[in-house]
Amino acid sequence: MRRSHLYQRFFWICSGIIVILSYSCRDHQPKPKGPDPLYSFFIAGHTYGHIDSNNVGLHPPFEAKYPLINQDPFLEMGFLTGDIVRLPSEKDWEEVDSSVARIEMPVHFVAGNHDMKDRPLYESRYGDSYYYFKQHQDLFIVLDANVEEWRIDAQQLDSLRSVLDREADSAENIFVFFHQLLWWTPDNLFQNLNVNNIITRPDSVNFWEEVEPLFRDLSNPIFMFAGDLGAHHGLGWDAYMYYTYANITFVASGMGNYKTDNFVIVDVLPDKTIRYRLVALNGNDIDALGELTDYRLP
Repeated sequence: MRRSHLYQRFFWICSGIIVILSYSCRDHQPKPKGPDPLYSFFIAGHTYGHIDSNNVGLHPPFEAKYPLINQDPFLEMGFLTGDIVRLPSEKDWEEVDSSVARIEMPVHFVAGNHDMKDRPLYESRYGDSYYYFKQHQDLFIVLDANVEEWRIDAQQLDSLRSVLDREADSAENIFVFFHQLLWWTPDNLFQNLNVNNIITRPDSVNFWEEVEPLFRDLSNPIFMFAGDLGAHHGLGWDAYMYYTYANITFVASGMGNYKTDNFVIVDVLPDKTIRYRLVALNGNDIDALGELTDYRLP
């Protein structure tokens, strides 16, 4: 064999190895396992990152996954479930808006306690902090648990009752979003969850007495999402959770510890059942955290 042919063969073999290695080291697309969804949306909690961070924009490992989000053919929208900025200012919100603009779909804001340290500024930029809309015959409700520190205030409760009275019968799934893990109490089965911030939580919270019963009495499947986990360093801090009972499912996510950072993709299947994709942000393996539904309470 002529030497030039040997060189050519060596070149193509090396090129093939490089392509294989580069592909294996890349994040693979978080493709759904099973049938294609009718549509999908993502939830991402505590997107300003670690409790002491001052990022330009959002948590860098999350921003690094924007290409995965944009390339997913089923994703139609996303929800940032609170603590989007650490200290709200015009500059910080401008940085957030510039970051979110790189996500090629609508992204809805769910106000967190940090975001509402300047409520007039937030509302001047983004409007009402609680709202609802329907899509694909599903009902989406965003609540603000910062008006009365972990409580859904009377005005929101009245609005929520009105929305459910008008819309629940014609809706299939109902998705509810808020920042704090309102289902957490110091003496219930969620007591051992390492929630980012319970310092401001009052002794009396009206979730179980006034909010949850409004949904439990419905025939719809209910999915509630929160985003106040995972902002502390250390593997001992929960960064996601899943729990289901009766017609209600609780899901929470978060980021900031650089170890178990994550966001969750919610797939709504053609039969309107729900599937989850737990996307790990640290490292190259987006499946490193396993299945969200395998989560067990500590």
